[in-house]
Amino acid sequence: MECSIRPTREEDSGEISAVILRALRETNARDYTDEIIERVEHSFSPTAVLELIRKRTVLVAALGGRVVGTASLDGSVVRTVFVAPDVQAQGIGKFLMAEIERIAREREIALLTVPSSVTAESFYARLGFKAVRDSYFGDERTIIMERSLAAVS
Repeated sequence: MECSIRPTREEDSGEISAVILRALRETNARDYTDEIIERVEHSFSPTAVLELIRKRTVLVAALGGRVVGTASLDGSVVRTVFVAPDVQAQGIGKFLMAEIERIAREREIALLTVPSSVTAESFYARLGFKAVRDSYFGDERTIIMERSLAAVS
């Protein structure tokens, strides 16, 4: 089945929320405490996702009619990149990031930044992002990573 990447519609908010919550609980939970996962989950309810859709450029990846991934661009910052656990490691995140990069280049953004979870650090590193510093919210570690788009045309 072919994966398609498209702009998000407001009616996708429930499916996007479900993908994010599953990824947090099943994938990110390996690297973060239950308390951190519960705190982060509150930011991704269907209502919260709908607000993000209205503020950012949000994309979804779909297999058939099913939303299986999401990524967003907030200025020059890549945010909220999640893929459903049952279809991870199949290139969906890479497809989403390629489209985010295409949009960034179209907007003449020279440097992309991503606040990466510990879980996703190696994924972003494979895409050419370099860790520049750690950020902490309480005991939640986030790795700030950057990738220049200026040198590559």
